Amino acid sequence: MKPTRFIDSVNCAIEGILHTTRTQKHMRYHFLAALAVLFVALLLRVSSIEFMLLALAISFVLFAELLNTSIEVVVDMISPEYHPMAKVAKDVAAGAVLVAAFGTAIMGYLVLSKYVLPWQRLGLETVGSESELGMVVSAVLVLIVVVILKARGGTGKPLEGGGVSGHSAVAFSIATSVALRTQEPLIALFCFILAVMVSHSRLLLRIHRPREVVVGAVVGVAITLAVHLLFRAFWQGGL
Repeated sequence: MKPTRFIDSVNCAIEGILHTTRTQKHMRYHFLAALAVLFVALLLRVSSIEFMLLALAISFVLFAELLNTSIEVVVDMISPEYHPMAKVAKDVAAGAVLVAAFGTAIMGYLVLSKYVLPWQRLGLETVGSESELGMVVSAVLVLIVVVILKARGGTGKPLEGGGVSGHSAVAFSIATSVALRTQEPLIALFCFILAVMVSHSRLLLRIHRPREVVVGAVVGVAITLAVHLLFRAFWQGGL
């Protein structure tokens, strides 16, 4: 029955938001990301205009996800069986969410970068710059550790599967080395995005499980940082 009172319309709208949050994991991710961004914005004491822009961008993503969910429900109702046009409708709706999320990410970077990047640059300068030999040693040690972990796990193949993702480990090792070498926050960010994409490809190909990818990433970053700190301590008079 169509609601006749304003409060009834509001209740229906809230029920729609709750249904989407309950049934769509991406909506839950969006809400968690929104909470994190707004908390960081308050912590960094951004200006009122900047906070308004962040809130508007977040609202746009949530709106797109709600619209995407409604389209999916209507398509499933009209075409319960698989149909190419139904797939196109769902893909386009999902694409709208992706565009909104991408635009929000750009907005968030433009607003928060001037607050966050100085801290990141200071952290990189504190650790120091990565030497060329340290980069090579880090990559070699990462490969050795990955081989040992795969051997102990006894599963998968050298380049396919196993207890730890070698691709993730090497990708994050290289990203860490480049970040320490350049000490440029934006370059470091792009390198780690590429490392995440490499790791994600292992999941899409069903070669690794999420745990194996995360372990590989941690191994790559930890070994590279440890090698660099040792180089700095012993070769630059740190001890």
